[in-house]
Amino acid sequence: MSRYVVTGCAGFIGSNLVDRLLADGHSVFGIDNFSTGQRRFLDLALKNPSFKLFEIDILDLDVLRQAFAGAEAVFHLAANADVRFGTEHPRKDLEQNTIATYNVLEAMRHSGIRKIAFSSTGSVYGEAQVVPTPEDGPFPVQTSLYGASKAAGEGLISAYCEGFGFQACIFRFVSILGERYTHGHVFDFYRKLKDDPSRLPVLGNGKQRKSYLYVQDCIDAILLAMNKAPDKVNIFNLGVDGYCEVNDSIGWICEQLNVKPRLEYAGGDRGWIGDNPFIFLDTKRIQSLGWRPKYGIREGVIKTVEYLRANEWVFEMRDRS
Repeated sequence: MSRYVVTGCAGFIGSNLVDRLLADGHSVFGIDNFSTGQRRFLDLALKNPSFKLFEIDILDLDVLRQAFAGAEAVFHLAANADVRFGTEHPRKDLEQNTIATYNVLEAMRHSGIRKIAFSSTGSVYGEAQVVPTPEDGPFPVQTSLYGASKAAGEGLISAYCEGFGFQACIFRFVSILGERYTHGHVFDFYRKLKDDPSRLPVLGNGKQRKSYLYVQDCIDAILLAMNKAPDKVNIFNLGVDGYCEVNDSIGWICEQLNVKPRLEYAGGDRGWIGDNPFIFLDTKRIQSLGWRPKYGIREGVIKTVEYLRANEWVFEMRDRS
């Protein structure tokens, strides 16, 4: 079996990936500074002798190099994922997404690791003119600091593949849903309804069209691509064959919580700077490898609500972070 590094191992996607890799018999070096990750997400992993946790900051390149020793591939998931408030702290995206990715690549080069999976984002397409948006569609002007920092990370990875013989799988996600989800619209709406079930403030007009993917389907795609991707640089959109309106999602959340709040719209066709009002990615490329999502958007929303209901401690922990 293989030995892998997972950065952001205590995060939403990262911790689920760690559990899957360990269940498949692999060894995992997990890296997290717990700025947003939750130690409780690693409860199962920490009981496994094949898991080793490095509580370090990936901005510290010297320490990072030591943590990579002996690994065969890297799943680089650590990032600042705060799109909405990016303009309030622009350096954070540069440091935690772009410079951090450079450090990961340098640590790989130092340790002789040549294979990387990178969590990018559908936000790199900005406000795409082609929908559903393919990986080789027109690359637009960036509309968010988050998207720009991820596009820069993609560029660095591609250059290291050319310059140092790396192989990369770059994944442009839609928003991911499911167990251990602690950031995004379902989380925010649940918290608001928990505080006051009679009303729900909604950014924009509720007609924004978005696509979502269940976390285990996301991990299925990542692992399949890492095993089957044929090229030096492989870029894959990850999403489902469809989308919903924000209003649809609100309806499913309210149905699960058995509430009927008054919806209070802020107005406009988007919620914040960089909020693309229509996200729908073409996923034929990853499907050509044999991947299909098992769950649709509605099922993903419901599974997320069920998780939050059973784990309301995550709201308190997010407020502390």
